[in-house]
Amino acid sequence: MIDFLKGRLAAKHPNRIVIDVNGVGYNLNISLHTYSSISDDEKVMLYTHLAIRDDAHLLYGFYTEEERDLFLKLISVSGIGASTAQLILSSMNPTEVRQAIVSENVNAIKAIKGIGQKTAQRLIIDLKDKVSGVAETYEIGSNQGNTAGEEALSALIALGFDRRKSEKMISTLVQSGEYQSVEGLIKTALKNL
Repeated sequence: MIDFLKGRLAAKHPNRIVIDVNGVGYNLNISLHTYSSISDDEKVMLYTHLAIRDDAHLLYGFYTEEERDLFLKLISVSGIGASTAQLILSSMNPTEVRQAIVSENVNAIKAIKGIGQKTAQRLIIDLKDKVSGVAETYEIGSNQGNTAGEEALSALIALGFDRRKSEKMISTLVQSGEYQSVEGLIKTALKNL
């Protein structure tokens, strides 16, 4: 229905952004990969997918068409909804997801919250032939600032993680000093929660 949106970046959060298109603000759910790909420039263009549910109409945004295509393939698998697909694309970049599927790496897929053994196996069986073996290169940007821990915590809570456990995990990671970007904090936290 809506193929892409092009406009001014009004707000940017690790799990969603708002694009002002001629005075209308569109709220788009995004993956961590898309978040890291979007610069803080005023103009932005994202490919979209509109998910219509009984209780809501949700708009998902993607930095590339390839990421959107992978998202659509993920939600075509029984047991994987839009939120889980967004979580998968936040835990691994599209290239890593494709490689895990093609190499039948059940453990890498199972490491994502909400994905069990059977769902990981079903995902591999359903998508192995549909996913291209060509590795794409995506540059992961970094957002280094004083609020990296707060943004990472906000994203984890929005993804459904327990606030107390998330705060403890982010605090530990920030104190270690290894993770300075929001993306690094979230990815490591997703693997450890």
